[in-house]
Amino acid sequence: MRVLRPHYLDESGQVCFVMVNPGGAYLGADLFLIDVEVEAGAELLLTTQSATKIYRTPGSFAEQRMSVRLGEGSRLELMPDQLIAYREASYRQNSHISLHPTSSLVMAEVITPGWSPDGAAFKYEEVRLRNEIWIDSGNGPKLLALDNLLVIPPVNDVTGMGFMEGFSHLGSLVVVDPRVDQGLADELHAITRDFDAYTGVSLTAAIAGTAGLVLRSLSNSTEELNKLLGTCTGVLRERWHGQGPLNLRKY
Repeated sequence: MRVLRPHYLDESGQVCFVMVNPGGAYLGADLFLIDVEVEAGAELLLTTQSATKIYRTPGSFAEQRMSVRLGEGSRLELMPDQLIAYREASYRQNSHISLHPTSSLVMAEVITPGWSPDGAAFKYEEVRLRNEIWIDSGNGPKLLALDNLLVIPPVNDVTGMGFMEGFSHLGSLVVVDPRVDQGLADELHAITRDFDAYTGVSLTAAIAGTAGLVLRSLSNSTEELNKLLGTCTGVLRERWHGQGPLNLRKY
C-alpha cells in the first residue's frame, strides 16, 4: 500500500489522503494491514485511488484489517471507492474503530459484483465486512455497534427474495456522532426515497453522549448507490461543517 501526498479540497483545513494499491487488486492469501490515528482536533478524509478489486483467491481468502482511533474532537470521513468481487473471490474485511465521545465518524461502502465470463453475476464465493465500533466512555471502552455483513452467494440466485430482494448491489453508510438522533435518521431515510434503491436506517443506543446510525441500501447500480450515499454525506458536511458535497473527481 502507498499513500499519496496530502490534498486540501476546500478551505476548511480538512486533509485528504489517498491510499493506493500498486498491485491493482487483492489476490489469494493477501493480507493488508491499515492503521489510522486521527489525533485530537484533527480532520481527515481518507479515500482510495480506485475500486478495490478482489480477483480469484484459490487456496485462501484475501483480507484487510484496519485499526482506526479517533481522538477528542476529531473527525474522519472514510470514503473508499466501491469493492468489486470477481469470480471465485473470497474476501474478508475487519475494521476495529475506537472513538472519543466527542469525535465524528462517517464511513461509506459499496459492494459491486464483478464481471464473469459467462455473464452471470455473483460468482464470487464470499464477502464479509465486519466493523467493531467502540466508545471510550471514561470507564473503559464500550461496544457501540458490531456490524457484521456477510454475503455468500447461493448456487441459484443471490438476488432472490429474502436475501437481496431482487437487487445486485449493496451500499452502507455508518455515522457516529453526538448529533445523531432519530430526527436525522428520518431525514436521511426520506432523502433516499428519491433514488432507485431499497433503503433502511437503524440507530444504535447512545453511549457517553454519542450514538450511531447505520444506513443500508440495495440497488442495481453502483452509480445510483454512490449518488445516494453522496447526497446523505453532503447533508452532514454542510450542516455540521459548512462544507459542500464531496467531489473527489477521480474519473
